[in-house]
Amino acid sequence: MAAPPCSSLILLPLTTLLSALLLLPAARAQSAPAPAPSGPINITAILEKAGQYTTFIRFLNETQAGNQINNQVNNSHDGMTVFAPTDNAFNNLPSGTLNNLSDQQHVQLVLYHICPKFYSLESLLSVSNPVRTQASGQDGGVFGLNFTGQGNQVNVSTGIVEVPLYNALRKDFPLAVYQVDKVLLPEEFYKAKAPAASPPAADGSGSPAGDGGAKAPSTGNPGNGSGRMSVGLGLVSGIWLLCMALLS
Repeated sequence: MAAPPCSSLILLPLTTLLSALLLLPAARAQSAPAPAPSGPINITAILEKAGQYTTFIRFLNETQAGNQINNQVNNSHDGMTVFAPTDNAFNNLPSGTLNNLSDQQHVQLVLYHICPKFYSLESLLSVSNPVRTQASGQDGGVFGLNFTGQGNQVNVSTGIVEVPLYNALRKDFPLAVYQVDKVLLPEEFYKAKAPAASPPAADGSGSPAGDGGAKAPSTGNPGNGSGRMSVGLGLVSGIWLLCMALLS
């Protein structure tokens, strides 16, 4: 029996080797572990990755608003929307703007940049104004934002400030984060307060309390002067009668 040619002996191992190489990626894919699920959403991490939001991050931490955002977007079905002012936006504020705010207004300012619902840019074009924010006043009134625009351009207005939205740091549900190049100052901070009414007088007469009101001038004793006049007239009458009696 004739021996197989040498070429056949060489091709056989090459065929086996090629088959093994072709099957190797499939075997690796089957044995590779599944990718780990992404972690919970963190607003601070999003802003830190984008850069230029140091001041806003500090305010989110000081007011605990950052924790509120993280809790809601990771545990609710409504989502949230954040309008993030850049560091330049804070630097361009008029001198003393932030220092003149009370502690309560500092919190209101941060919450005014947060909406308790997820909004895409498309939905902001058709939303009913004003849009509710997380900020509210002492009377319970909610601070709102107004949105206008056309095409892909969306503008946000507070009544004091208007700025376009053009850069989405995050746009997927449940959290949308949009860059704003101006700090959104609530109109409620600038509304003039009505002067307080003066308290009514204690006696209801309009005169200052404590003075007892205006007193009528004293008329004195009506009998003192008239009595002396009557005595004088009586004496004159008596002398006249005596003279008439002597002459008669």
